[in-house]
Amino acid sequence: MIDFSVDPEFQAKLDWMETFVREECETMDLLFPEQGAQFDPDYAEAKRHLKPLQDQVKARGLWACHLGPHLGGPGYGQIKLALMNEIIGRSNWAPVIFGCAAPDTGNAEILALFGTPEQKQRYLGPLMDGDIVSCFSMTEPQGGADPEVFTCSATLEGDEWVIEGEKWFSSNARFATFLLVIAVTDPEAPLTERMSMFIVPAETPGIEILRHVAIAGDTDPENGHHAHIRYNRVRIPYDHMLGERGGGFKVAQARLGGGRIHHAMRTVGMCNRALDMMMERAVSRTTKGKMLGEHQMVQAKIADSIIELEQFRLLVLKTAWIIDEIEAGRMKHGASRKHIGMCKVAMASVYANVVGRALEIHGSLGISLDMPLAKWYAGNMALAFADGPTDAHKSQLARAYLKRVKPAEGMFPSEHIPTRTAAALERYPDARKPVVGDS
Repeated sequence: MIDFSVDPEFQAKLDWMETFVREECETMDLLFPEQGAQFDPDYAEAKRHLKPLQDQVKARGLWACHLGPHLGGPGYGQIKLALMNEIIGRSNWAPVIFGCAAPDTGNAEILALFGTPEQKQRYLGPLMDGDIVSCFSMTEPQGGADPEVFTCSATLEGDEWVIEGEKWFSSNARFATFLLVIAVTDPEAPLTERMSMFIVPAETPGIEILRHVAIAGDTDPENGHHAHIRYNRVRIPYDHMLGERGGGFKVAQARLGGGRIHHAMRTVGMCNRALDMMMERAVSRTTKGKMLGEHQMVQAKIADSIIELEQFRLLVLKTAWIIDEIEAGRMKHGASRKHIGMCKVAMASVYANVVGRALEIHGSLGISLDMPLAKWYAGNMALAFADGPTDAHKSQLARAYLKRVKPAEGMFPSEHIPTRTAAALERYPDARKPVVGDS
């Protein structure tokens, strides 16, 4: 039986989070709104406010909850994480305050899964403590997220790996203590064995950040935190490979599924906040002699938003439940893949629809930067590309379902009424004969 309920003790934690995020995390959004401010280790004023808030979260046992107990985390499971992330998703600063900001969450998971004891001590510990941030450097300018066209390579020279090539959209590179870089090590091997993952310390010579790329929703086009990087014969020690040679694809996939579902969980929270704004506006603003909320078009926008968001939330919770069932051994590995893909596909459209309607109901105020809606709406497309383009997930999802379908055996579809009627009459030839004695 599918069950999304939680015990009273955990519900009390959620209640505390609800108040804390609204009162403290959203306040940090207002005090320090600069792009990437939450990741900047040199922003002394922000750090002074941040540390006490993180200490409160740690004292409540709510720090870095994305990691299971075998990885050093509390092991709350995905349903509880979904309910937590709905709250965390309301604020830009909240993920950092709760120790679960991307890309650090995924990077911590793969360090825990594939890192050596030395790698964990040097990088995972400080990352989990919130003392440093990291970067995931995978996509490339000539081919985006398509690994078949990756050209950034790592060649073994003596006891060092030499990395050459360019990477695109490497999040938080400007603030990172280390970068996780996926590079081609065996170009003639099958695709899934062609690449390896490396830990590259940020101070390594040869790392050239060509640009800090801003995206839609950012307010400063020259100050983004997605880097275009050139690795110019970057030399790292032999033991800085993460996992096995040729295992980069496996390592990367271990983090991307979690990233997708956690993005979806937080989207629920952001949309809930937009819905709150929409409804408050509807009962606060008068036009044509009536409150906005008395106009049918406004009512329709609110109703559509409530329904879409509830549908999406239930999809996210069901996906979380499936992942928990896999962890418990009651479902086979990979059973969640299709549902994670569904969440990924639905996420951007639900976000655009709900935030877009909230913006419309606020009118000119909505498109101004006096409200957060315009910035949120502009940044919506990032969700369509984060952790893989949405179109690729649609195609993958359709192929997975089509594999389960058998083609029609005859000329017509299996639901062709004349064909089915003929088959039914063949089974029951007397079915339509008059019953003796009927008038």
